[in-house]
Amino acid sequence: MDLRILTEPQRGADYPALLRVARAAEDLGFDGFFRSDHYVKVAPGDALPGPTDAWITLAGLARETRTITLGTMMTASTFRLPGVLAVQVAQVDQMSGGRIELGLGAGWFEREHLAYGIPFPAARFGRLEEQLEILTGMWDTPVGKTFSHEGPHYRLVDCPALPKPVRGRVPVLIGGRGAVRTPALAARFADEFNVPFASPDDTGSQFDRVREAAGAAGRDPDALVYSAALTVCVGRDAAEVARRAAAIGRDLHELRATGLAGTPAEVLRTLDRYRAAGASRIYLQLLDLADLDQLDLIAGQVAARLP
Repeated sequence: MDLRILTEPQRGADYPALLRVARAAEDLGFDGFFRSDHYVKVAPGDALPGPTDAWITLAGLARETRTITLGTMMTASTFRLPGVLAVQVAQVDQMSGGRIELGLGAGWFEREHLAYGIPFPAARFGRLEEQLEILTGMWDTPVGKTFSHEGPHYRLVDCPALPKPVRGRVPVLIGGRGAVRTPALAARFADEFNVPFASPDDTGSQFDRVREAAGAAGRDPDALVYSAALTVCVGRDAAEVARRAAAIGRDLHELRATGLAGTPAEVLRTLDRYRAAGASRIYLQLLDLADLDQLDLIAGQVAARLP
């Protein structure tokens, strides 16, 4: 089972703080460093020193890390035009030597759109689907050819479809709990499907829907990676677990139900339940970016004991 670190910089983090976590995650052997794509805090707090842009952050990290996979969970399709996003992602992928993955979602947080003057259209899922068509279409267009697209939301005419990602196409992550449209979209476009912050039973049920949709679309369900995102709160003993839960303002009972909370032994038992549900990768949502000791603990007493 792969373990990746997921950060939420809109809660309050500048680039140096994110770089420290990314380098620590890389040095400790975690598989990936991912960040959310928000401009306004979702949870309470002052969120100082203010927002950072996801793709500018990843461009910097691409040059200041060496081996760790980098990506978004999830880029909001409302924030960027698809042709421009294809260029940005491919360029950052080149800057990293081919270590970028793109998580793309429809965008849901209306308040941050209002705060920064970003349009918040009603038909966001349709726009997401069309963006995926454009992104993958541009990356799949042979060098020397052009890409055109005519859809209800976007029109591209004779696009050079450059630059290209290092591997030809950047792996695409799609996630969510929608019962019909989300699995169908994943079956068409996703290299990985993610269920965020759900119980093992609910996670497994959603995986089953995606696998069924993939089969109906004529795709091997095993061609996708199935992952879960979980808030992490690990301590050497009960007191340390409680202290870390208080530090991030979360209820420990709730964290135990839909997150990874407890001692390393408890967390390993929880991971076994997600593995049984079909997850081969876990994104550890690290909410206290100053607590690098927790990363060290997870690497040494959780990751090192995984089969």
